[in-house]
Amino acid sequence: MRAEMRVPDYPTADSASWAAVDEYFAGLLAPEDEHLQSALAANADNSLPAHDVSATQGKMLALYARMIGATRVLEIGTLGAYSTIWMARALPIGGKVVTIEYDRRHAATAQRNIDRAGLSELVELHVGKALDVLPTLAGPFDLIFIDADKPNNPHYLRWALQLSRPGTVIVGDNVVRGGAVKDPASDDANVQGVRAFLEIIASEPRLDATAIQTVGEKGWDGFALAIVRD
Repeated sequence: MRAEMRVPDYPTADSASWAAVDEYFAGLLAPEDEHLQSALAANADNSLPAHDVSATQGKMLALYARMIGATRVLEIGTLGAYSTIWMARALPIGGKVVTIEYDRRHAATAQRNIDRAGLSELVELHVGKALDVLPTLAGPFDLIFIDADKPNNPHYLRWALQLSRPGTVIVGDNVVRGGAVKDPASDDANVQGVRAFLEIIASEPRLDATAIQTVGEKGWDGFALAIVRD
């Protein structure tokens, strides 16, 4: 049984059923050990928003890292480090997750979760605005996970390209927005940020990409998946 459930940004009448199926899949295929459960519990205790990736999504990120043989991962948006822990565990000895969190209180909780999981040597946590931190980083990264404030997604994508190499995988989370992404007239800044992000991907010759809709304990959402071309 999971310690905490995530909160859908766009809940529907089917959200409870979707969450129950997620719990079934996670129990079979992505069980959370004590450190992952403790991270979610600590996040809740410290009043962090319950926007962590689901267990199955965390496992998906870990599998992507393993599939491409990633040794360097960049995460834009740490929150409480739940996804960070999943990805760090997928790396070989000497690997590194570089993760960026704007909120100092969130970052403090994240660092405690990372330390408790025994991953301090594998994770480098930067605290500050991502657009201030990104210019200080040295690439390339093998996997880049963008999961921060959506209005800045276009800027994060441009930096992801600068910090990538041919073969780098870029994952952008929360791109469906309960279906609102299809509305060009939306007054939701998150929707407009995602739409601009997707339009840049579509027009960028260096990227080959798709998008996947998902349902689960995070409601109706999904992610964009891109690879930097040779």
